[in-house]
Amino acid sequence: MTSTPPKSPGAAVSGLTCFVLVVGGVSGLLHAWLGWIHLMGFVRFLVPDGHEIYGYAVMVVLGVAVGAAGDALAGRRRS
Repeated sequence: MTSTPPKSPGAAVSGLTCFVLVVGGVSGLLHAWLGWIHLMGFVRFLVPDGHEIYGYAVMVVLGVAVGAAGDALAGRRRS
């Protein structure tokens, strides 16, 4: 059994940021399109009024980009 090396603090922060942005953006899109309840209601303060769809879509894309960058940094550290 192999043990995994500990995550760097930067990788942990990027993972948390990725999770918050993706889940918050998707829940905001579902709320805007279907009227569902916000899972992460605080993200509505990050999006300007009248531009909810674009703002939440940008949050999802930004979250995926932050997650990919964090994985790349963590992979580079292991090598």
